Amino acid sequence: MNTKLVIFDLDGTLLNTLEDLTDSTNFILKYFNYSTRSIDEVRNFVGNGVAKLIERAIPYGLNNPNYKKCLELFKDNYKANMNNKTAPYSGIMEMLLELKKMGVKIAVVSNKFDEAVRNLCDKYFEDLIDFSAGENESGGIRKKPAPDTVLKVLEYFNVKKRNAIYVGDSEVDIQTAKNAGLECISVLWGFKNKEFLQKYGAKILISKPDEIFKYL
Repeated sequence: MNTKLVIFDLDGTLLNTLEDLTDSTNFILKYFNYSTRSIDEVRNFVGNGVAKLIERAIPYGLNNPNYKKCLELFKDNYKANMNNKTAPYSGIMEMLLELKKMGVKIAVVSNKFDEAVRNLCDKYFEDLIDFSAGENESGGIRKKPAPDTVLKVLEYFNVKKRNAIYVGDSEVDIQTAKNAGLECISVLWGFKNKEFLQKYGAKILISKPDEIFKYL
């Protein structure tokens, strides 16, 4: 086995967060008397961070005069409600435990805002995650698909690219892995389907978490 580090996306890969994201999105839409969004609409809005989620969800996007207030209210509501319906996908905990037993380092890199990423990882995975990081563009680190955070993880663990693999559920993850020079495993239990992922260049696809071990 050559893999020393596995870098995971969070939403749609380790955790099914879609219902809580939808609820918080609709909270701010109702607050401003905008039309609410279906869970499938929100599924297509996520992947590029909460700022982009809100831009896509509200009328007129960035041109909406309430955009900044919507984003602020969303973050506040989501922080208070992000554990209502969220849970790890079936088989995730067992897969992470097995990686730990094998001595593989585990990292999470997400476009979700950093505080939420850390809180979710602490709650659901405790000491199984060795490194977690969310969106921090204010700190000069570009969000995915820029490779910044992935490269930071490689440096943190002093692991060569050939000894790391990236796992995600979206086209953003495929591009992130490509930009970072890592092989990508695309998962089929997340927010995007097989045809969509293949359209964006997915080469390795898995339908169950334990299938990851074929590629380590």
